[in-house]
Amino acid sequence: MTDDYVHWQDVTTRWNDNDQYGHLNNVVHHAIMDTAVNRWLIENGCLDPHGGTTVGLVMQVHCEYRAQAGFPDVVAVGLRVGELGNTSVRFEVGMYRGDGELFFTGHFVHAFVDRETEATVPIEGARRAALEGLRRQG
Repeated sequence: MTDDYVHWQDVTTRWNDNDQYGHLNNVVHHAIMDTAVNRWLIENGCLDPHGGTTVGLVMQVHCEYRAQAGFPDVVAVGLRVGELGNTSVRFEVGMYRGDGELFFTGHFVHAFVDRETEATVPIEGARRAALEGLRRQG
């Protein structure tokens, strides 16, 4: 694995994640990426999915499949912030198999919006500070 990412989470693959070819179905990569980002946001006080006045909506997704992965495996998910704007953030993700091989890279852009109106809101205060801490240094 690499120090290119600031935060790491492990995700265990499931039996039903494999497709008919015996490797992770492409939709699983998206689900792992979405789960890793939202877990980080919740654990770092940047998102309250049930009672918060703002939410992050996915505006863009990009994926690159580099190798195969499948069940059973523990996926090490690396996470960092690539760009931080006034109302949006680009999260970058790398996924590594248990043997250490990088099998997926991707990113998605979250825009933070008012839950009721879906108007964009500025990324400020503790949320901005937490996201700044997720940037790769150097």
